Amino acid sequence: MSYHIEKNSVQETLVIPLYGRKLCTEQFPNLFRDDKAVKLINRIDYDFSELEKRSKSLAYRFGALEVAMRENDLMIEAKDYLKTHPGAALVNLGCGLDQTAENCDDGLCRIYNLDLPDVIAVRNALLPEGGRVKNIAADLNELSWFDHIDAEKGVCFLAAGVFYYFKTNEIKRLFTAMAERFPDGRLVFDSANRRAVKLMLKTWVKEAGITSIADYFSVDSIEKDLLPWMKNAEVTSRGYMLGYNDLKDPSVNELFRLMAKLGDGFMKMRIIKMDFTE
Repeated sequence: MSYHIEKNSVQETLVIPLYGRKLCTEQFPNLFRDDKAVKLINRIDYDFSELEKRSKSLAYRFGALEVAMRENDLMIEAKDYLKTHPGAALVNLGCGLDQTAENCDDGLCRIYNLDLPDVIAVRNALLPEGGRVKNIAADLNELSWFDHIDAEKGVCFLAAGVFYYFKTNEIKRLFTAMAERFPDGRLVFDSANRRAVKLMLKTWVKEAGITSIADYFSVDSIEKDLLPWMKNAEVTSRGYMLGYNDLKDPSVNELFRLMAKLGDGFMKMRIIKMDFTE
């Protein structure tokens, strides 16, 4: 049974990254496969004609490759954590219709998908919880959601494209609270510098009537922007596009590799890993 999603609706924002993962599975199969995304797309009643038209452009295809590399990077760090913490909790923050945590399942872990109530309503219709998977409707800033996470065997939090929409003071409060509540846990997320965040949020800021994004979270330097207040964590980073894969697959052209190098360098696109300590 298909699930109908209207054009120009809040739900539509969930379709775009999902379609990007489908596109990458088709165009870069040696680098990325998300068969769950392909199956899910086939269950959604939505007019994909505009996305199909856009998918022929270089910019859109590169954007889809960015989404794929980000998911691959997060999966590498989550699976690495599970090697030393079998049966740990995997928590997908701002999950949308993403199934990264499920794609990392070691057969023992508990999986939590967390997002705002209207998003979880769609997820419950398409990807209902069950067994070791739980969907949580919550605002990340309301820290009571911590109580839903069973971290007895460890916990790894994943956040893809989420924290750009938070103010720095909100991120400080969230990260320090997570480190205190979940010692020996791991948080993995993507970040970019102020220049990149300004470009990424340009449309959203205008629609939201926000006059400045100066207070929104960005990372130009781990040493300056994270370590001064992230005392209870070991913090490391790698390039978002090239830190985990050199992209020398024949399916990736030289222009995309150059764009990837510029993203990791000029835009400081990073995957940041925080291992919380006592």
